[in-house]
Amino acid sequence: MTTSPEFEHPIKAYGYAARDTSGLLSPLTFSRRATGDKDVRFKVLYCGICHSDLHFAKNEWGFTKYPVTPGHEIVGVVTEVGSKVEKFKIGDKVGVGCLVGSCRSCQSCASDYEQDCVKQVFTYGVPNFDGTQTYGGYSDHMVSDEHFVLRWPENLPLDSGAPLLCAGITTYSPLRYFGLDKPGTKVGVVGLGGLGHVAVKMAKAFGAEVTVFSTTSAKERDAIEVLKADHFINSKDEHQMEAARGTLDGIIDTVSGDHPMAPLLNALTPHGKLVLVGAPESPLEVAAFSLIMGRKTIAGSNIGGIKETQEMLDFAAEHGITADIEIIPIDYVNKAMERLVKSDVRYRFVIDVGNSMKAE
Repeated sequence: MTTSPEFEHPIKAYGYAARDTSGLLSPLTFSRRATGDKDVRFKVLYCGICHSDLHFAKNEWGFTKYPVTPGHEIVGVVTEVGSKVEKFKIGDKVGVGCLVGSCRSCQSCASDYEQDCVKQVFTYGVPNFDGTQTYGGYSDHMVSDEHFVLRWPENLPLDSGAPLLCAGITTYSPLRYFGLDKPGTKVGVVGLGGLGHVAVKMAKAFGAEVTVFSTTSAKERDAIEVLKADHFINSKDEHQMEAARGTLDGIIDTVSGDHPMAPLLNALTPHGKLVLVGAPESPLEVAAFSLIMGRKTIAGSNIGGIKETQEMLDFAAEHGITADIEIIPIDYVNKAMERLVKSDVRYRFVIDVGNSMKAE
């Protein structure tokens, strides 16, 4: 007989969860484990809404286990630490991103690439090592092994900084790994949404010359005047796309919907790299000659390890990088999901959990 989420663990918790493929979120009383020797427990103050939260809530990737409480851009204040915790104390500001567990012993973990561990544990919606479900940050508090808890820089705002725990590391990591972090590098960013606008900020902070590709011409002002990108291309305009041919060292593609690859590959210089960080539901088609000519690369990147995520937060604090956000109360979350589908947000929703999450 399956144990109710409310009674799996000794510590009562409260959050919002989806219970079926409608994706509609409603209050859920569940439970979290007692604070272990290496655990950090913290009160959730803010949690960003990522597009993957919507995918999970609606089971669009096919492996959601209900009920699911989303949220992996989580910041708050430590309320309890285990007896063997070394890095944190009560009252510290902390964050938790997309992972709360990994095997800690494989080659990936030993190389600080926990995101590649075959035993990785996502922050929500999957079985933890004890077999119970993980629950994310649309909730009143969190508990995590200290290894997966991030130290929050003092000068980084909690609310607008929260999305960096996914959107920030998802864009920072490929810029670093694929050598697109050098001053003067010519970098393209496809899509000016929750990921894309942070990618522009990260690339500019590295000193890159940035070109934004978007199908929405109205975003040109934001790209150039607000985010300080160097160029804007309407990717529906064949003449603009042709003019961009062979001009970019690398492209960070943040789009989660179907879109053509060939024009983007054509925009790369020889040996250029097209890095996918968006996650479309359907397979993308690749024109062979656009890839072969110029020995170009299509690559993928998925967040980053814990060490690199901390590095990213410190980099963001140093360079004043935050997400552009709209703060909402938890009871607005379903409306926010509807707007997210329509890309009706500039550019990331953040739930004010601390002030709006009240147990019934």
